[in-house]
Amino acid sequence: MHSTVRTRQIIKYLPPRIGHHISRCITNKIEDVSTHTGQKWDSDDYRLARFALAPKQVNQNWAVNLIAEIPPKEVTERVVWCDGGSGPEGHPRVYINVDKPGNHACGYCGLRFVKKDHH
Repeated sequence: MHSTVRTRQIIKYLPPRIGHHISRCITNKIEDVSTHTGQKWDSDDYRLARFALAPKQVNQNWAVNLIAEIPPKEVTERVVWCDGGSGPEGHPRVYINVDKPGNHACGYCGLRFVKKDHH
C-alpha cells in the first residue's frame, strides 16, 4: 500500500502536461516456438511464464525429418524384421510384411522398407 501512495504522490507533483501522459510500458508477451508435436501456446498463456528468464529450447532437427532423409531399404523377402540397430541401442524386434507395394515403416524407429520386384 505504501508504494501505491508513494507513486500517486510523485504523479501528483509532476507538471500537468506530463502527469496526464504517464502510462505503463511493461509487456509480458513472449513468443512461443512450435515443438515437433505442434505444441504452441498463445502469447498471453500463463504457462509461458517459465520461459520469462530463459528461452524455450527446441531442437529444430526433428527426428521425423531426419528419418525421412534416409532412403528406404530394398528387400527381396516378403517379411523383414527391424531391431533399430545393434542390441541395447535398438528396440524390440518387429516383423514387417512388405507384400503390398510402397514403403512400409517400422513402428519404433521409422525406418522404411520396400519390396524389390524380381521381374
